[in-house]
Amino acid sequence: MMETACREIIQNLNELPNFTKDDLSFLKNKICKKFGLKNIPKNSELITNLKPEERNKLISVLREKPIRSASGIIVIAVMSKPYPCPHGTCIYCPGGYEFSTPQSYTGHEPAALRAIQNDFDAFKQVSARISQLKAIGHDVEKAEIIIMGGTFLSLPIEYQSAFVKGCYDALNMINSRDLEDAKRMAENSRIRNVGMTIETRPDFCKEEHVDLMLSYGVTRVEIGVQALDDKIYSLVKRGHTVKDVIDAFRIAKDSSLKIVAHMMPGLPGSNPDRDFNDFNRLFNDPDFKPDMLKIYPTLLIESSELYEWYLDGRYQPYDDDTMIRLLARVKEIVPRWVRIMRIQRDIPARLIIAGIKKSNLRELVQRELSKMSKKCQCIRCREVGLKKLKYGIDANLDNVKLLKQIYEASNGIEVFVSYEDVVNDALIGFLRLRYPSEKAHRKEISSKTCLVRELHVYGTMVPIGKRYHDSYQHKGFGARLMREAERIAKEEFDARKIIVMGAIGTKEYYKKLGYRKEGPYMVRSI
Repeated sequence: MMETACREIIQNLNELPNFTKDDLSFLKNKICKKFGLKNIPKNSELITNLKPEERNKLISVLREKPIRSASGIIVIAVMSKPYPCPHGTCIYCPGGYEFSTPQSYTGHEPAALRAIQNDFDAFKQVSARISQLKAIGHDVEKAEIIIMGGTFLSLPIEYQSAFVKGCYDALNMINSRDLEDAKRMAENSRIRNVGMTIETRPDFCKEEHVDLMLSYGVTRVEIGVQALDDKIYSLVKRGHTVKDVIDAFRIAKDSSLKIVAHMMPGLPGSNPDRDFNDFNRLFNDPDFKPDMLKIYPTLLIESSELYEWYLDGRYQPYDDDTMIRLLARVKEIVPRWVRIMRIQRDIPARLIIAGIKKSNLRELVQRELSKMSKKCQCIRCREVGLKKLKYGIDANLDNVKLLKQIYEASNGIEVFVSYEDVVNDALIGFLRLRYPSEKAHRKEISSKTCLVRELHVYGTMVPIGKRYHDSYQHKGFGARLMREAERIAKEEFDARKIIVMGAIGTKEYYKKLGYRKEGPYMVRSI
């Protein structure tokens, strides 16, 4: 009976020239009442009953959590097995090996729960997440993998290699002989890997670590910066220095990797003004300048050493208003070439003794920013897919211009090239071009080489080989950005070769643009 009801709902919805989620709710209630059903079908059940010819028209209304693919890709987070961090334990760490959870995680975060349910097996985790996303209506043909869970690069090499292989095997839907075989098959698999990220520490992002990441197909590294103060690092038992951060940023950028900085306002020894100054330095000091940012306000968890500090009065976390005001000030100064990926951890509120418990922290910060008559200029706040989804603001192609920003970073020069609707402040796509420092260690890179570290076109994710009228992917913006990068590299930096940090599943795209393989990169003479 439920299947019959689902088909009737679909048929009625399909007959409407225009429809909304309100129309969907009305039809669900009406038809379930007709069939005497007590349970209203979930959208995932309707999606299961769609015919191929109905999908394109109806999926935008039936898709659940549309934000999951609004940036043009889907993200799959996986966690490696619990393993001790090489330096010991930071005083704020909420979990770890002794708790049978990945280091720095409680085991109750959504990604951690999925990892535990799948025995920390990479293949199972990726496969399960793909199935979940497909069930709620998302296209999964472009997938980015994020490997989380402590310091992955400190684990035994054999384990690392097998784990990464498992991720690729799940995308390829076949078990490969070894990692190289998995990578080869991933170049043309139905589900393409368009990015791979590893979380690490600054002291585990040296040349040998970066070379290892490149051999895995990694395109982005998330670095736990937390603060920019050696005294605070010592106080919280962080086990590295600010110089390690500076070196990690340069080595990664000079190898064409993208960088996400993790920052933790509210640590012991800090205060709101000092935290703000750290963010200001992060954005403006050429030794830093990350591409992306995750802000994780310090949270007090009972299992951490910091909890003991709290009990005996050595530590007092910021209250909600203080943290919200601080983050609003931070968002006000974020450069247009930085993307704020997250604000707040996924730790359940019931586990937080003190610190921000509100799950809508980003929204609260946006409200505070509006009260200040200010707005955030970060990439995420301007990207066309999210602006359309959240505010109904789409780009007008008549207003789109090619823009360029140049800035010094990590002893090199960065050029942020973008297509933007300058009237609606909507970002369609961008490219990060780098002229590397003299210290670049990769043999593929010389003083006559420029690096394309990132190319991204926004809008609803479009499967490979298809076009959607309401998305900006597959409409030539990427190719035009690449040609502009080649022009800049040749005319402004006198480069003779351009290197692209392309994910395993994007190599075929770059081949069509005239690029060839060289080591982990795609290259072209110019």
